[in-house]
Amino acid sequence: MLLLGLICSGCGSGSWGRRSASPIGLGSSNRQDPSLSGNGRLLASVVERGGRDTVVLQEQPSGRLVPMRHLQRHQPHRSPSLSWNGRYLAVLVQQGSRRLAVIEDRATGALQRLPLPGDMEPERLSLSPDGRQLAIEVLRGGRSRVQLFDLSGRLEPDLPAGLAARGGGVPESPP
Repeated sequence: MLLLGLICSGCGSGSWGRRSASPIGLGSSNRQDPSLSGNGRLLASVVERGGRDTVVLQEQPSGRLVPMRHLQRHQPHRSPSLSWNGRYLAVLVQQGSRRLAVIEDRATGALQRLPLPGDMEPERLSLSPDGRQLAIEVLRGGRSRVQLFDLSGRLEPDLPAGLAARGGGVPESPP
């Protein structure tokens, strides 16, 4: 009985410190595909605007919308994923009849396109917190599988404060 009490302690609805994300405004509808940066400062989500699914990026908790340089030209969007500090935003975009995986570097404004073989259709993606790897669920011949991509040669690491990358290896904590 005591074990059950320990397992369920903190299970009540008031114990999580829950709050709603700030409203987006501008006639947007429901949010979908939420992604929170590792440090919790940015929230990316997909909303419908003008009949197209669009990624919006908001500072938390202020709700201020953060502009994105390149993504507004490539719509609709789905499956956003943020790196630790929100420097990188990975998302699937529609270009003609194909869906593409792209990463916007918010620090430099660069847009990285990730080429996939012609018979692979990306469905969802997830960016690692440091921005060095990307997992993409792809459909190929009607079957779903996950592909991992090493981005270490393309992107600088987006690390939490206090961590430094040394020699391209695993980040180490400061002494």
